Amino acid sequence: MATLKIGIIGCGNISGIYCENLARYSGVQLLACSDLDMDRARALRERYGFPMALSVDELLSRPDIDLVINLTVPKAHSAISANAVQSGKHVYSEKPLAVDVNAAAAVLQQARDRELRIGCAPDTFLGGSHQTCRRLIDRGDIGEPVGATAFMLCHGHESWHPNPAFYYEAGGGPMMDMGPYYLTALVNLLGPIKRVTGISRATFPSRTITSNPLAGQRIAVETPTHICSVLDFQSGAIASVVMSFDVWHTTLPRIEVYGSEGTLLVPDPNGFGGEVRIRSIRDSEWRVVAPIADFLGNARGLGVAEMAEAIQANRPHRASGQLAGHVLDAMAGADISSKTGMHHAITCTADRPAPLPPTYRIGSDGTWLLTEEM
Repeated sequence: MATLKIGIIGCGNISGIYCENLARYSGVQLLACSDLDMDRARALRERYGFPMALSVDELLSRPDIDLVINLTVPKAHSAISANAVQSGKHVYSEKPLAVDVNAAAAVLQQARDRELRIGCAPDTFLGGSHQTCRRLIDRGDIGEPVGATAFMLCHGHESWHPNPAFYYEAGGGPMMDMGPYYLTALVNLLGPIKRVTGISRATFPSRTITSNPLAGQRIAVETPTHICSVLDFQSGAIASVVMSFDVWHTTLPRIEVYGSEGTLLVPDPNGFGGEVRIRSIRDSEWRVVAPIADFLGNARGLGVAEMAEAIQANRPHRASGQLAGHVLDAMAGADISSKTGMHHAITCTADRPAPLPPTYRIGSDGTWLLTEEM
């Protein structure tokens, strides 16, 4: 099997874990990295042994790069991905796929026209704990899924992020930032979404940065920062989802799934592991369920590796652009519904991703062993 050669565009905070993890998988080779700040690109090359640090145009022009990992800021995602597709590259983007549904649809269509693949984070739903939750639901341990709740409540990122302004720009906010983790997890568990209803607001017109190096600077808030939504799934399940940067303290769970015969407590979808608990009508108390799969630590990049394996095997990949477009449609739909006072019908459809096979595992030496063979 040939090795897919990878170029990374965007050498910020998240790039390191991608480089570290993809080095564990023999099906890809990190060939080049790029950033608007070439000092940052050269630092990443030095740290992780890339053969080359290039400008964006130089990287995209190279015929020996098969797949581009797009780790730029959210508002640049669609433009960089479109340029990569036009250059004949497969693309795996950090979330969200775009900050605009139409831009996402255009990138997906361009890739289809050129017979190229689009993948997109999050890939946390491929983690061992979330795949365990998927197995429990699929085999009927809580009966028929009836509904779910999901909560991501905090007071924003200006207290810790070194440059938090983009979280409050148009296309930012808690739904676009954290919603991909939660909604992707729900689609993995419950299937595709049919429509969404939402109410949103921006509580604070500005934010003061308290983290270094920009402590004291004020940020104008341009996007909703507290969003309550109801998701209607094609399966008939209903989920209540609250995403907020306006909450100081909370005791609410991350995700709960309610079935006709029990309840499943799903761990934080921003991670690959975490404790899975279940209580069925036959249980007198909550039970902890041991994970049935590997990838319980920070396995960011697993979606890239699985996509590379799928390209080589000529089968669908799981962390797909279509799935990310579907989730983006639902996230944007919550705010559209709030403004129009109407349900928002989801038009970007996607299939529920297949569960990972047990042959996806971590070897004793830490290497990632990925194969669909049963």
